[in-house]
Amino acid sequence: MSYLQTTKDFYKEAAENPDRGLCCTTSPVWKLPGLQIPQKMLDMNYGCGTTVHHRDLTDNPTVLYVGVGGGLELLQFAYFSRKPGGVIGVDSVPEMLSASRENLLEAAGMNEWFEQSYVDLRSGDALDLGIEDESVDVAAQNCLFNIFKMDDLKRALAEMYRALKPHGRLTLSDPITPEPLPQKLQDDEKLRAMCVSGAQTYESYISALTDTGFGTVEIRARRPYRLLDPERYDVKQPILLESLEIAAIKDPMPADGPCVFTGRTAIYFGSDDSFDDGAGHMLQRDMPLAVCDKTAAKFEALGRKDIIVTPSTFFYDGGGCC
Repeated sequence: MSYLQTTKDFYKEAAENPDRGLCCTTSPVWKLPGLQIPQKMLDMNYGCGTTVHHRDLTDNPTVLYVGVGGGLELLQFAYFSRKPGGVIGVDSVPEMLSASRENLLEAAGMNEWFEQSYVDLRSGDALDLGIEDESVDVAAQNCLFNIFKMDDLKRALAEMYRALKPHGRLTLSDPITPEPLPQKLQDDEKLRAMCVSGAQTYESYISALTDTGFGTVEIRARRPYRLLDPERYDVKQPILLESLEIAAIKDPMPADGPCVFTGRTAIYFGSDDSFDDGAGHMLQRDMPLAVCDKTAAKFEALGRKDIIVTPSTFFYDGGGCC
């Protein structure tokens, strides 16, 4: 697996010589009361989005974060989980762990609420976490799964699934591509390490999660990320990569397949006060109900003129049918 060694070497250099322009982060850095972030930590914000969402972080969760970068998201997670060892940071690059440790030390001097004991930094690998079964409430990786080839991706996802408690959440941010990338591009180890050439299609990415066993998937954001143009990359036409932010929840798999929420709603506007589909979905007249893609398709199949189903917004923020 030489491509993984190339990735380690790449991020060793990124740890020793921070490069603010390395990644095109599409989500703004959280502004939270009392949270001060060291500049070097901001410069080392190597990701394509964010994995930190307040809905996941209630009741003092234990958080596992893999691929620590400069420690930004470790600090943000610790803001919500203020307990010793509440955030476990795992990385296979010693230089990145060292840089993160230094940045967190600086953060402790800037934030009265933060204690370094809140973050437990460990040497480890996404393919072999060294974490006990069902021991964490939230697991997260930012712009990391796309570096793996499919067999290794399946192994990494299985590791995260194993470490999560029942109903725990895996939060991810990764680039996706509208079409499979040329094989020559996929085989470029440097571009794969840069989170470019390992991008999968949306359909393949979601299937990898549901095939692992996650019964619920929430699509929280989908934004332009980076353009691959013919002059610099092995593509015939420009390809716009997107940044996808998701939460995959370790819910039991429904008998009729996973629930994937992409921001769709169903709206009933008939003569009665409500409509009951007999399958657990009650539509109140004129009130949009968030529905997963599977349920949206069932409502569309009814062919009723008094129910409309809205298209995907790829921005889902809770609530709904399932």
